[in-house]
Amino acid sequence: MINRFFTTFLITLISISAISQEKEIVFDELDPSAPSKAAFYSAVLPGLGQGFNKKYWKIPIVYAAIGTSIYSYDFNQKKYWDYRNAYKSRKAGYKNDPYQNLILDDDRLLDGADFHKKNRDLSMVFIVGFYILNILDANIDSHLKQYNVNESLTLKPYLNNGDELTYESIGLSLNLNF
Repeated sequence: MINRFFTTFLITLISISAISQEKEIVFDELDPSAPSKAAFYSAVLPGLGQGFNKKYWKIPIVYAAIGTSIYSYDFNQKKYWDYRNAYKSRKAGYKNDPYQNLILDDDRLLDGADFHKKNRDLSMVFIVGFYILNILDANIDSHLKQYNVNESLTLKPYLNNGDELTYESIGLSLNLNF
């Protein structure tokens, strides 16, 4: 109910603005479901929402961020298992672990395993974070793509040189013309 009211109100405002400027408006440009479509597409396949918004330059950034995080997760997972297995084989009495030549004691092996386990978990947080950021970016970009920016709304800087009674000032002027 509220969403329908907001859409009707927004279309009314746009049509009043178009009538005052004597321009035709195309209602196909305003698609209220576009942000949810972009978010859904990005949730299904990262980067697809950016393609839906025609922001193709963002797709490599999305894949670089998520891919780097996945690589870091995989690297730290392998190192964690190496240190863990070396420690377990030493405790079992075997002398042929890959860290035997480095003369690492058991505490160093446990510290290495903990270090890589912590970094592995942090990499998983980055994977999830970049995935969510990808969805949010597609949704917000689709919202902003429909934002009305024309000559009736301006934000311009101004400089008041002042006179004998007033001080010099610098500011911003917001003009809204109907």
